[in-house]
Amino acid sequence: MKILGNALFWILLVLLAVLAANFFLQDPGQVRVRYGGTDYSTSIPIALAGLLGVFALVVLAWNLLVYPFRAWRAHSDRRGRARFGEGLDALNYGQYERAEKLLAQAAAEDDSIAVSARLAAARAARWRGDTSAARAQIDALGDRHAVARAIALAEQALREGRSADALVALDVPAAQPLPPRGLALRADALAAAGHSDEAYGLLGSLRKQHALPNARLDELQLRWAEGALREAADANALADRWQALPKPLKTEPDVALAYAERAQTLGWDQASIKAVEQALDTHWDERLAARYAAISSLDPGKRQATLERWSRTYNASPTLELALARSYREQGRWPEAQSYLQRALNDGAPADAWEELGNGYVAAGDEVRARISYGNALRATRGEAPLELPPDPSSQAPGSIVTEERNEHGLPRLRE
Repeated sequence: MKILGNALFWILLVLLAVLAANFFLQDPGQVRVRYGGTDYSTSIPIALAGLLGVFALVVLAWNLLVYPFRAWRAHSDRRGRARFGEGLDALNYGQYERAEKLLAQAAAEDDSIAVSARLAAARAARWRGDTSAARAQIDALGDRHAVARAIALAEQALREGRSADALVALDVPAAQPLPPRGLALRADALAAAGHSDEAYGLLGSLRKQHALPNARLDELQLRWAEGALREAADANALADRWQALPKPLKTEPDVALAYAERAQTLGWDQASIKAVEQALDTHWDERLAARYAAISSLDPGKRQATLERWSRTYNASPTLELALARSYREQGRWPEAQSYLQRALNDGAPADAWEELGNGYVAAGDEVRARISYGNALRATRGEAPLELPPDPSSQAPGSIVTEERNEHGLPRLRE
């Protein structure tokens, strides 16, 4: 028995102390005690030894008295840990009802694993489809484990699309300050609730606490910046949020597109144009190019000059070729427009290229080819193969088109 061994150790230590005191002290002194009319006297070392011996005996008696209770508690803890292990195994094996029962018992028997056991039991209940039982397991954590309870409630609320409830759970005073996991959940809840600007404001704390991997934080930075711009209620809020972004982030296609679309909605066409141009000069993106080509307030001459400048660098962009074709057609330069449309279709342009080709044929008075082109635009949206266009010798630019050779879209090939 460990307790008896400790008691014997202290008793032997006391005896050795007494022997040492008697050996080294020339005059150990006297202690006299009167009790019940009788005087008792002894040396100071022996008196001290006696007191220490009495103390050791009291400690021994106390340990022997509480030993059964301690043994029972240790047995209960071992049983709780055993059930915790069995419950986790059952959870991994898909035995959710058995897992929930074992984990709940383990939580009740061993307080040191209560949090982990309750959370695992809640997961088992959720996986078997009983959300009320999962909520009951989480609520059983109580205020004693307020942080763990808040995080678990927030996770469950976010899974069910209840971002407001997740924020309420995380904002409980007893759960403050939130640990890294809670902070990450709060940012997710804010973004889901339409407050991406507040979520973006938490990025610094998330990075400082290493709440998420850097790659994931970079991804969220882009997403929350885009969301914050789209959620701007007015022009002033949009301008403030745009100015607060770092310069590299402003040239990211998703962020620039969000700003451009929101700015155009609020009537800031020039700001939209500038943002798109700066982003495309840094990172080419087909969606941004399409947005630029669709800005109606842009000066046609400036648009064409910018598109031609980009075409010298990005000469295989179907969006850019389609935009140039539309620009040339609007100027009445149909041969150049037709040439760019052919290139756009060869480079995988969407149905808009066929529609633009139809518009060109309508303007040229060629109803047959216009009808086929419009039909091909509809087929392209369905993923069907286009019909071949009939030969059109009159539309050839001398020395540039050979009508006898046609590509897979039924258009004449350009001579190399």
